[in-house]
Amino acid sequence: MKVFAVKELANLHIQNLKKSGNRIGLIPTMGALHQGHISLIERAKEENDVVVVSIFVNPTQFNNPEDLQKYPRTLEADLEKLSATDCDLVFAPQAEEMYQADETAELFDFAGLDKEMEGKFRDNHFNGVGTILKKLFSVLIPNNAYFGEKDFQQLQIVKKLVNITQQPVNIVGCPIHREADGLAMSSRNMRLTTEHRASAPFIYQTLLAAQKKVTNHTPKEIEQWVVEKFNKHNNLVLEYFSIADEATLKPIDNFNNSSKYRAFIAVFAGEIRLIDNLELSN
Repeated sequence: MKVFAVKELANLHIQNLKKSGNRIGLIPTMGALHQGHISLIERAKEENDVVVVSIFVNPTQFNNPEDLQKYPRTLEADLEKLSATDCDLVFAPQAEEMYQADETAELFDFAGLDKEMEGKFRDNHFNGVGTILKKLFSVLIPNNAYFGEKDFQQLQIVKKLVNITQQPVNIVGCPIHREADGLAMSSRNMRLTTEHRASAPFIYQTLLAAQKKVTNHTPKEIEQWVVEKFNKHNNLVLEYFSIADEATLKPIDNFNNSSKYRAFIAVFAGEIRLIDNLELSN
């Protein structure tokens, strides 16, 4: 497994691999790797010749400086985990390698995808995501890039980004990887207190219960039910719950058979913010 911190060297190495006919699969991460990331590596290995993992805590996608400061940075442990996988190359640059001094996020027109849900609570977040992915795709020139559906809104926006920038990369969404108790795997989970970790599976349990209500309740009725459930919970604070069209991410008033819908949720467990989502059938 090769490790690069300099973009020119990583790019040169990958260009040589591609000249030899190798297909490149990329998993962009911010480190603090868990089994969800490993599952993306396994999927990428099935579909590509070379698997690349990027590890970079991207400053331009954090609207909260304290959140950026506290985000777990575990590069040494991450490299040890990756050495036991099918990962072939790691790109782990420092911030100054990817951004010039005082550089800010590029502005993109995501056709409103960035204005719903996360976009309402994390100002400029998706411009930051788009900025770093555009850079990473240019450096690592993957054929395929793999993203977990836990960040489903981000997945849709990344697909839009590739369309906007005309970068020749196929975006692959992969199912959410969950703990045995249903909690969606996330690098933030390691920051949960014992008490909040014990409470966190309630998020997925609520999504499953909401899913069952689709046949005989309206979206608004389900949303109100979820709000009431969290109002009664002592350890978790609901930030938002939304039932939205998968394609547009806009909230809906009624279910019909011609569209796909998904329930999205963001919850605070103490100071740790957790997100999840679940496909709904009607």
